[in-house]
Amino acid sequence: MIYLKKVRLLPEKFPVLDHYPFNMKIFQDTEAISFNTPITFFMGENGTGKSTLLRALAHGCGIHIWQSEFSLRYEPNPYENDLYKAISVEWADGPVTGSFFGSQIFSHFAKNLEEWAVNDAAMLNYFGGKSLITQSHGQSLMSYFSSRYRIKGLYFLDEPETALSPSSLVELLNLLIKTARLGHAQFIIATHSPLLPACPGARIYSFDGPIIAPIRYKDTSYYHLYKNFMNHPEEFIDNE
Repeated sequence: MIYLKKVRLLPEKFPVLDHYPFNMKIFQDTEAISFNTPITFFMGENGTGKSTLLRALAHGCGIHIWQSEFSLRYEPNPYENDLYKAISVEWADGPVTGSFFGSQIFSHFAKNLEEWAVNDAAMLNYFGGKSLITQSHGQSLMSYFSSRYRIKGLYFLDEPETALSPSSLVELLNLLIKTARLGHAQFIIATHSPLLPACPGARIYSFDGPIIAPIRYKDTSYYHLYKNFMNHPEEFIDNE
């Protein structure tokens, strides 16, 4: 199922060109990104804008991003979260609900859910029926994923691989494939994982070039790096 068809970046609406993220050439020069598969991956090195665009998309689609209470910054950037104001989204058949998952905010969400469950234990039924904080971090993530993604919607995931073992990543990959085949969910995922983008039929966008552009799985830098490392680890290890 495709709910979100396209996003356009609108440089003419950038409030400044000398503050992040509006100072990034990749956002200034990319005109649009199309979503024509149920699963889309954003891949690129740190600082290339994957997570920033993912958050802007979620905000632009009206999907809430859970925030922790901590918000103090040594050098605050007043424009850091404003990219959503300079994009336009195109729906296939009107907006749908969904959720945003971020590895950095999941623990805070799990603790709040625990407090809610003290007064209403049935709250846990929406997330696997167990307390998320009494499971390992990886187990709690899989409980959350397998329960939440049964519901029709548009789902944004920011680096879901952070606390997952390789076997759990394969489990998540198969969950994404199964859910997409059921035809009720669309996923857009920013990742550093070399495993998740192996998803058959998924669209991968690279953020490592001058513009955001499609790339084949076996052409990604992550695929080549991990493959070469596994074959010749001695070439990557500094023994000096």
